[in-house]
Amino acid sequence: MSKVQSTLIKAVVSTLRRDLLIAYKKKNDLFNPFMFFLIVATLFPIGISPEPEKLSEISAGVLWISALLAALLAMDNLFRADYEDGSLEQLMLSPHPLYFLVLAKNIAHWLVSGLPVVLVSPLIAYMLSLPEGAYVTLFLTLLLGTPVLSLLGSIGVALTVGLGSRGLVLAVITLPMSVPALIAGTLAVTQTQNGAELSGFLAIMGAMLVAALTLAPLASAAALRISVN
Repeated sequence: MSKVQSTLIKAVVSTLRRDLLIAYKKKNDLFNPFMFFLIVATLFPIGISPEPEKLSEISAGVLWISALLAALLAMDNLFRADYEDGSLEQLMLSPHPLYFLVLAKNIAHWLVSGLPVVLVSPLIAYMLSLPEGAYVTLFLTLLLGTPVLSLLGSIGVALTVGLGSRGLVLAVITLPMSVPALIAGTLAVTQTQNGAELSGFLAIMGAMLVAALTLAPLASAAALRISVN
């Protein structure tokens, strides 16, 4: 391993560790998306119907929409603190490729906001009367889909990081990009309940994840250069 590669790995690990420590210290920002996901998912039976038959039909869509809204709520924290304290400019002036540093920040963001949602999803699915055979499908699709939501959301955050009031603008930019992942994840759960093969849907979700991992940090890095400068 060359010296350049070793230095780059250390920079990525340092960025990842720093963001995780910041998230740990700001526990409100850490728990807000998770609690929002729980509240939204549990309110649907109250607002629609507590009958298991009706809940089982809409449970996949409810869980995916709740995950999307929770991810959107957590998006604003991705670059906000770095922009306010000036460390984002230092990150951009780093000799290392901004692509890898942005990717590290995305990974940290998903670990603290997306992974808890994935882990608790089977419990909420049980509460919403999702058929037992669909639990694995739901877990796997959320495991592949929530990183896609975070990566796509980082593009919107990067474009709006310099704006004072960016909530609505961020939603307008992020939600349309997230619709394909939402549709694919919901269809995977509902169709596998009817006997469809899971492998095809997982291949689609995996392709979305690979594409997002490849392209989203590039777009976010370019958007940051435009927004900050």
